[in-house]
Amino acid sequence: MKVIGIVGMPASGKGEVSRIARDLGIPVVVMGDVVRERVKEAGLPATDANLGAISGELRSELGMDAIARITIPVIEAASAPVVLVDGIRGDYEVATFKEHFPDFTLIGIASSFETRYRRLANRGRSDDSLTAEELRVRDERELGWGLGRALSQADCRITNEGTLEEFTAEVRALLRRLGGMA
Repeated sequence: MKVIGIVGMPASGKGEVSRIARDLGIPVVVMGDVVRERVKEAGLPATDANLGAISGELRSELGMDAIARITIPVIEAASAPVVLVDGIRGDYEVATFKEHFPDFTLIGIASSFETRYRRLANRGRSDDSLTAEELRVRDERELGWGLGRALSQADCRITNEGTLEEFTAEVRALLRRLGGMA
């Protein structure tokens, strides 16, 4: 099984990569869905604070690769030749995926703070930060989990500062190449 991981700061374009992968017929496993399910089970609303707190608790109790280890059975259940994993947040998760899936490739998505903040303002998800300071806090939390170190380990990098059409074309070509598609 070929597993393609996506890593990037909040609102860098990871969700778009997932959408493009789905359009290409590649199953997508979103690591954040595991956390959202835990927040729901706890009877809490899916706010950034609650998602961050549950993520932190899981990492504290089970290790920094907790969410990767919880996600592995979901990836395997996809039973597909290629699966995309969205939402890698740290280098420990990368190490776990590389150990478990010998054919693992990590794509790093880079976008400036200003671009990401503008996207968050337009996205409207319940866990999106509304102020620049809240985004800075979210960035620091995720960098604390090893997100920067994970980004530095990316096998491929895409800078997402242009148009959606440009980004889509670049991602589509990369996923086709990595997934062995014509």
